Amino acid sequence: MMRRRVTTPAGPRKLDHSATALDENVREIKRWEEATRHSRSKTEQLSDWIAAKAATGPVMLAHLIWFTGWIAANVGLVPGLQPFDPFPFPFLTMTVSLEAIFLALFVLASQNRLARQADRRSHLDLQIDLLAEREMTAVLRLLRDIAAHLKVETSVTSEQLRDLAKRTDLHQLTSRMAEFDDEQTNESPAQTAK
Repeated sequence: MMRRRVTTPAGPRKLDHSATALDENVREIKRWEEATRHSRSKTEQLSDWIAAKAATGPVMLAHLIWFTGWIAANVGLVPGLQPFDPFPFPFLTMTVSLEAIFLALFVLASQNRLARQADRRSHLDLQIDLLAEREMTAVLRLLRDIAAHLKVETSVTSEQLRDLAKRTDLHQLTSRMAEFDDEQTNESPAQTAK
């Protein structure tokens, strides 16, 4: 299936700021993903390739054919072929065990890399969230000052605005989250079921 490239007519165009911001964000994420993909070592690339290919239909079918053929040949179902790995198939067992060990190692290496990438994304999200929180705090302070200057009545009390306009203490927030996690962990299964 061919994709058609959508082109816009030349000349002045009306800017859609939300689409422009969206396009810019998508491009930036693609650049980041591309840079992350290209920064992988050869071993990581090999691990990712093996992990991706191992669970595909053709590989599963090849294993099914291999095991069936091996077992058929070694129980004497193939005429003219002397069994070379008689039941209980010790050579097949060793081969499959080695394959499983190496496949597990490749999958673990790939998963570790993906976990590191997820951690980097999580840290980036936290940085952006903290920046957005600081910006919103500044905006709330400005709005409070403007409302006070213009003597505008608001549906939000001045105490609520003051509370929201305070800068968030990250250490206090993480301590409170840890306390909440401890409470959840210490809660008995009987209490959870209620």
